Amino acid sequence: MRKGIQNVVLPLLAVAAVLAYFSVFTVSEKEVALKFRLGEVVKSDYDPGLHFKFPFVNNVRKFDARVQNLDESPERFLTAEKKNLIVDSFVKWRVQDAERFYMTVRGEPERANQRLREIIRDGLRAEFGRRTVQDIISGERVEIMDILRIETAEAAESLGLEVLDVRLKRIDLPEDVTDSIFERMVADRERVAREIRARGDEASERIRAEADRQRTVILAEAYRDGEQMRGEGDARAAELYAAAYGLEPEFFAFQRSLRSYRQAFQSGNDLFVLSPNSEFFRFFDGGGVPGLSQLEAARLEE
Repeated sequence: MRKGIQNVVLPLLAVAAVLAYFSVFTVSEKEVALKFRLGEVVKSDYDPGLHFKFPFVNNVRKFDARVQNLDESPERFLTAEKKNLIVDSFVKWRVQDAERFYMTVRGEPERANQRLREIIRDGLRAEFGRRTVQDIISGERVEIMDILRIETAEAAESLGLEVLDVRLKRIDLPEDVTDSIFERMVADRERVAREIRARGDEASERIRAEADRQRTVILAEAYRDGEQMRGEGDARAAELYAAAYGLEPEFFAFQRSLRSYRQAFQSGNDLFVLSPNSEFFRFFDGGGVPGLSQLEAARLEE
C-alpha cells in the first residue's frame, strides 16, 4: 500500500513542480516583458522581480531595455546650392512602450533600426536641403542635431521607442571635389598673401619716402639755422673788431703786420726783393711802438 501511495504521490509532485516552473517568470532591471494569453497581450508594465502566469495559457516575451545604438553608415545629402555632403550620424534609443514596440516592429531591434534609419535620412535630407554648405559648417550643425532629435523622438514614439540623442559625427565633402576645394583654398590663401605683401610694400615705400622727406627738411632747417647763426656770429665779430679797431687803430695795424711777418718768414729760406722804404717794413725801424724796435716787438710776440 505504501508503495502504491509513493507511485501516485511522486508523479503528482513532479507534475506540480513542472507546473510551478512554468507558472513563474522573472524580469530583470535591464528588461521589459509582455504577457500574452493565447497570442493576445494582457499585460506589459512589469517591474523587475518574480511574477506569475498560467502555464500553457500565458506566455512571456522579454525585450532588452538598455540603450541601443544605431550607427548609421555615411550618406550623401544635397545642400541648398546642390552640393553633395557626406554625413555620418548615429542615434541612441531604448524601448519605452513594450506593447507598442511589439505591435509595430514585432519586438525586433533590427526592424526598429531600419525605421529609425528612414526617419533620420528624411530629416537630414530636409534640413540639409534648406541650408548652404557655409551655413552647415559655420555654426548650424548643433541646430540641425536639435531639430533631428526632436523630430525623431516624435516619430519614434509611435514605435514605442524613446530617442535619447541624435548626433552628426562627421560632415565631409565628397572625395571627387575635395582636391579642387583644397586647390581653390590654397589659391585664395596665396591671393590674400600677395595682397598683404603688396600693402606691406606700399606702406614701406610710404614710410621710407616720408623719412627721406623729413631728413631733407631737417637737414635744410639745420643748414639754414647754422648759416643764420654763422652770419650772426660773423656780424658780431665784425662789430666787435670794428669797435676795438676804433679804440686802438695803431695797435691793430701793428698786429696785422706781425701776422704778415710770421707768415712771410715761416720757412726761413724765403727771399724778398723789396725796397727798404716799402710799407711792408715800416714797423722794422721801431716807428710803431715807442721805446721798442718793431723787430723786438715781433720777437716778443713770437
